[in-house]
Amino acid sequence: MKVIFFGFLLSWALTGFSQVTTITRNPEIQEMTGLVSSDSLEKYLNGLVAFGTRHSLSEDAENRGIEAARKYVLAKFKSFERQSKGRLSSKIDYFTVYPDGKRVNKEVKMGNVMATLKGIDPDDDRVFVVSGHIDSRVSDIMNHESDAPGANDDGSGVVALIEMVRIMSKRGFPATIVFVAVSGEEQGLIGASHLAKKANEKHWNLVAMINNDMIGNSQSSGTGIRDNTKLRVFSEGVPHYETENMAVLRQRTNAENDSKSRQLARYIKEVAERYVDHLEIKLIYRNDRFLRGGDHTPFSREGFTAVRLCEMNENYTQQHQDLRVADGIAYGDKVENVDFEYLRKNTAANLAVLASLAGAPSVPQNVGVRISELTNSTQLVWEKPKHGKVAGYYVLLRETSASMWEKKFYTNETAIDLPYSKDNYFFAVQAVGENGQESLAVFPKPVRD
Repeated sequence: MKVIFFGFLLSWALTGFSQVTTITRNPEIQEMTGLVSSDSLEKYLNGLVAFGTRHSLSEDAENRGIEAARKYVLAKFKSFERQSKGRLSSKIDYFTVYPDGKRVNKEVKMGNVMATLKGIDPDDDRVFVVSGHIDSRVSDIMNHESDAPGANDDGSGVVALIEMVRIMSKRGFPATIVFVAVSGEEQGLIGASHLAKKANEKHWNLVAMINNDMIGNSQSSGTGIRDNTKLRVFSEGVPHYETENMAVLRQRTNAENDSKSRQLARYIKEVAERYVDHLEIKLIYRNDRFLRGGDHTPFSREGFTAVRLCEMNENYTQQHQDLRVADGIAYGDKVENVDFEYLRKNTAANLAVLASLAGAPSVPQNVGVRISELTNSTQLVWEKPKHGKVAGYYVLLRETSASMWEKKFYTNETAIDLPYSKDNYFFAVQAVGENGQESLAVFPKPVRD
């Protein structure tokens, strides 16, 4: 068996800089990330906040309210369709929401603004979804009349989508990418729930969902920390949709930290840090912020792999606030509070991850660890992916206390025997395409020969 041993490409040595770190970038992805423009993001955001309020219950008007904002985003998406050579299509997916006695007090038409970049491989049905929420709010969740700029929450996520569509629609990827500005997040994750249920009912092969909610602020309230070099990724450990059989397997293999969402989070960290300089992805091992939620959660509940990207330091004087000045503090989510260099880096991180995922083969199938006999070695076996051309595979290893994979073993076989005990290490397998791009990692299940 031909096996090549690689150190983990993107980890700094634990003892300072005594070890050389090798970073290999795909030229096409590097070029795309370099095209992300802070000026474009600022232009889009000024256009978005100009509609005054984007509250989900706001009245329809030509130049004010959420419907006008939805049409603005749709127009931006459609402006990129010609350059896509027929691959990009855009629409508003409308649906009706009825009063719920909570955050919706009247019948209202909502809509998710969607841009679908169709994959170029007709045999590849994989779908990747990236989102931000278009609606905004002030202090009173039911106040749909006052100005609610929502520049960072979540105008930042929406304009990141526009910029990614501008750049990525010029390229072809084997798999399909759906960029969606969802409505009704502040009223109870309504738009995301609608889309997640639709994806389930229509049997989308939805591989991963990335939710961007507040990715443009770099200064925290209270502590005064200023830092535009870190971005959080939230991921669930125990899946929302876990069945009894899944729970038994998780408990027997000690896979609490190896859910599919955790594998996606690790992938985001590795790829984003590979392509975006001066940006560190912080793995937050919880589904979302303490006792709070976001648009990825409905996807998790429907059984999909989903995570949330969010700025490192939140500013609560700007989040969910009436526009006012009190005790010398200016409250409100305004454009002037957005750090556009930080937003540029976070947008580029999204782009790099999506391009890598959609350009890589699908995951290896039937990944297993042999348990036929007790041994201090570990034998892993798997089958080739359903989609994409494969050059080989990485077998990943980390100590049980480590958050990230620490070693990669490359092979072009579909089995490997490693002199590391499965009692002391965790393992996973990912496919590597001919272009060098990696699939998500798959945690092995016990198998007997």
